[in-house]
Amino acid sequence: MDPGGRRKPDTPNDAGFYARLPVFKQFAHLTDPVIYTPLPTGWILGLSDIVDSTSCIAAGRYKEVNVAAASVIAAMANTLDGQDFPFVFGGDGASFAVPGEQADLAREVLAAVSAWARDAFGFELRAALVPVSTLRAEGHDVRIARFAASHDVTYAMFSGGGLSFAERRMKEGAFAVPPAPTGTMPDLTGLSCRFNELRSERGVILSLIVIPASGSDPAPFSRLAAEILALADNPKEARRPVPDNGPGLAGPFTGFAVEAKTIKRGALAAKVRLAADRLAAYFIFKTGRPVGGFDPALYRDQLVENTDFRKFDDGLRMTLDCTPALADRLERILGQAREEGIARYGLHRQQAALMTCFVPSPTHSDHVHFVDGAMGGYAMAAQTLKLTA
Repeated sequence: MDPGGRRKPDTPNDAGFYARLPVFKQFAHLTDPVIYTPLPTGWILGLSDIVDSTSCIAAGRYKEVNVAAASVIAAMANTLDGQDFPFVFGGDGASFAVPGEQADLAREVLAAVSAWARDAFGFELRAALVPVSTLRAEGHDVRIARFAASHDVTYAMFSGGGLSFAERRMKEGAFAVPPAPTGTMPDLTGLSCRFNELRSERGVILSLIVIPASGSDPAPFSRLAAEILALADNPKEARRPVPDNGPGLAGPFTGFAVEAKTIKRGALAAKVRLAADRLAAYFIFKTGRPVGGFDPALYRDQLVENTDFRKFDDGLRMTLDCTPALADRLERILGQAREEGIARYGLHRQQAALMTCFVPSPTHSDHVHFVDGAMGGYAMAAQTLKLTA
């Protein structure tokens, strides 16, 4: 045990580390730094983000930005063939952690996804691999906890400051993973975007980022995060962005062009199969009748529970459907916290949210769904965060 009472990693690589972590069912517990366990020293962080994503968002390419970011998680999951691993979706980028023995696989995935994002969308997807040992040598730690969004899906939460430091170093050009050659295609099976925008029911979709101020005492930040979560837990003023009965299904070919880019260029037969699959899924959801091993009503229930709309990665990130009054109140509280040197924050208000899905198998219950604001979301909140630095 370390002085804070947390279990130390067993070995430098410890490949089974993540699977053994305790799973927390109450999100509010994640504001307590004591529950986080250090990543094994031999692990590595994989990181990515889209360069100048704000310009892409200004051009109305929110969905493409989200799909490109989620592609990192989908490609890594497919490469690991079902092995559970910690990851976090950030709207215009994504991060993950794997044992050092999987460094070559992670490098291949990041290089392939960078090439695909460039070829498919014209994006520059920056990527890096950073050893945890290097971060600790520079005085930064990476700690992790698991949150059960549902009985079937857990998401990783990060603390310790190491992930944020690694992201800054990536943006400076350190630890870079260059893109693979043109035409390289990652395995993006299961990455899809078939639902309508999630319109606000409370008045505003709020994208919120709150991070500790540099050098601040962690205790006041934990209390601040707990206060924010308590306010967000009031059903009269706030709710998750996904309706209780699930999102509305888009037309069978709405978003087809984006999803078709997850298939190798020129693979006509695969695109025909995708079109047929989308048509079949559309009519199954419309009728609501189970077909084979797929029950659309059960899938919708699972989707709502499995959705990733809040996370902790060296700070609190949330996408809320809330009243304008609550958004104003949160902004006042956060403004006071900034004045007191406790936290920095970024907010972005919009009228809808977007969902990007990773569904390895529609008949299994472990499908995951990433939510971001539909008019810039986390990326625009991060821009206002920079302005308050």
